[in-house]
Parts: sequence; structure tokens; C-alpha cells
Amino acid sequence: MYPPWTQICIIHSWLQKLKLRISVTISAYFRYFTGSDKVTRSGDIKVLHQSSDFLVVDKCYDVLINSDDPGVKITVEHQIRKIFPHFVNDKLAHGFHFVHRLDYSTSGVLCLATNKKAANLGSTAFSARKTRKYYLALLRGHVSHELIDISLPIGADSRPGHSHKMCSSDKQFCQYPKAAFTRLLVLQKGFYDGFPVTKVMMKPVTGRRHQLRIHCSSLGHTIVGDFTYSNGKDVLPYRMFLHSHRLILPTAIETIDVCGGDPFLCENPVNSKWLPVITVNTIRPDTYEKLDNAQFPNLSVDRLDC
Repeated sequence: MYPPWTQICIIHSWLQKLKLRISVTISAYFRYFTGSDKVTRSGDIKVLHQSSDFLVVDKCYDVLINSDDPGVKITVEHQIRKIFPHFVNDKLAHGFHFVHRLDYSTSGVLCLATNKKAANLGSTAFSARKTRKYYLALLRGHVSHELIDISLPIGADSRPGHSHKMCSSDKQFCQYPKAAFTRLLVLQKGFYDGFPVTKVMMKPVTGRRHQLRIHCSSLGHTIVGDFTYSNGKDVLPYRMFLHSHRLILPTAIETIDVCGGDPFLCENPVNSKWLPVITVNTIRPDTYEKLDNAQFPNLSVDRLDC
């Protein structure tokens, strides 16, 4: 028999998992009956770039990159196997060299290498922070500053039942935090389903797990549809509004510069609940330069009492 406190922790962990499963199920049914998951349920995937060394695809939201669960029928791995069976490497656990990863809920630019040399060069570029990545997101609330630098270390959430989560270093339960830096630029302000929302572009300089989601949440502006970091409250949007928009990957054999477009345009019928009112920045070359070169942001956040 476990001690009373251990029993409480076990029960709490079980209840958290049950709550997560119920909420995800409700959200999945909502998306199914409204037809908003039709892209996710498709077996197709869009190819953005193909060469002898690299393959860049546009990952759908709510799709795993790969899985050891035979019950999971749609993953990026499955989709690419259908289109490029000749790229499959049977010596690899999941058939392909994934140079980097995207969360299950995140859509957009995803790069694979077609051979070991390209995989090593691509992975080295990521680990050496030679890549440039740009993400689009819709955030809850109206962000008051146009350009924000966020420097909050990120570590694992050590609480029972929260092993799937990360957290910022100010939390007592944050374990093994590592430095994390994100630059955020406001594009538009408006409303989603009647609630205030801000469209932003973000450039993560580091690549911590859930970094953008944690940093946005730490500002008090969670990503629209982010179930995990809204404490299970944000379940009605048809997806989490985070998209890998552009990737620049320099290597000795090829420099990749691929843009995955903007799926959050209000002209898209599936985004009919998104109503932009004020445009602060449009997406053009100098927009990326603002994120790359700005030396004096409107706000610098390195602790939560800023």
C-alpha cells in the first residue's frame, strides 16, 4: 500500500489524464462534425521542395511525424511513404531522416534529408543555430508592444501527470531549465469568434521543446487553440493556430529557403471566425529583417515581473 501522499499524487495524475482524454475527444468530435478536420484526415501531403538531398513538405496540423503505435494510421511518415517509396531507408526506425521536428498540433514547413550526409549537415546546422525559422500564430488578447524579445529558460514540468508539458524556469516544478530565446513581431490585431486576438510572426533563436507555446503563455497570450497551455480550456477552435511559415537551412551541399505560406488568412473560409481590424506589419522581406536585425525591441522579457 502506498503512503497517503503518494496515493493522492497517483489519483491526481489519473484524473489529469482522464480530463485530457475527455477534452481531446470532445474537441475531436466537434472538429469532425463541423468538417474542420478534413485536411487532417487526408492521406495527402504537400511537397514544397525536392532535391537529391532534401525534401521539404507542408505538414498538416494534428498529425504526428511518426509513431510506434500501429493504431495511428496517418503520420507524416505514412504520407511520405505513399508518395516517395524509393526514399524509404529500412535501416532507420521510421524510414526517413527527419532533420528537425514539429509538434503534433503545429503545421507547416518540415525538412527531411534523403541521405545520411545531408542528414548530418542539416542536423549540424540546426544544433549550431545557423538556421532561421519563422512561425505564424494567433494569440489570445491584444499584444501591446510591436516587437518583443523573450528570454525565459525552459525546462520539464516535473509534476505528476504533466510529463507531456514543459514550463518556464520561474516555476518551482521546472526541472533542468535551459536558455531559450524568441523574438515576436505583431502583424495584425482583431478578433477570433468575437474575442480579442493578435496575429504575430515569431523567430525562435533556440529550439527548445514547446518553446513558442511556453513563451507566448508566459506573456499572458496563449496561442489560440492551445489546449495544453491554456490549462485545457481552449478546445473550441478547429486547430491550434501555430504554423511553421518559413525555413532557411544553409548547408555545404545546398541552401534551402522555403516558405509554407499563411494558412491564417481571413479570406480562407475555414478561418471565417478570424476578423483582423488593424494591420501593424504585412509579410514582406523587411518583415523578416525586423525579426533578424532589430537591436532595440519595444519590450525585452527575461523574467515574468517585467
